[in-house]
Amino acid sequence: MGVRVFVASSSGSVAIKKKQQDVVRFLEANKIEFEEVDITMSEEQRQWMYKNIPPEKKPAQGNPLPPQIFNGNQYCGDYDSFFESKESNTVLSFLGLKPRLASNAEP
Repeated sequence: MGVRVFVASSSGSVAIKKKQQDVVRFLEANKIEFEEVDITMSEEQRQWMYKNIPPEKKPAQGNPLPPQIFNGNQYCGDYDSFFESKESNTVLSFLGLKPRLASNAEP
C-alpha cells in the first residue's frame, strides 16, 4: 500500500491547496513513491481517513483537514508534522520509510 496522502481536490481554501501541493511536490522531487487519495471523490476514503487518525491528533472541533499522511494503515501526521520533519531532515523516518543509502556517484 505504501505512503498515501489524503487531499481534497475541490477545497475552497487556498491555504489547504498550498499545503497539499507542498507535500506532493516534495515527495515527487525526492522520488518517494506515494498515492494521492482525493477525499472529495470518495466518501469511503474520507470516512477511512477520519476513522484512522488517532483521537489525540484530531482537532477539538470539526474534522481533520487535508493533507493527512499515512503509510499503509499507519498514521504519519498532518501538514504541520510533515513540515517539522522536513525542516529537521527526518521525512523518511516521519513516513516510516528506511533511510536511503547515499549514492556513490562522483561529483
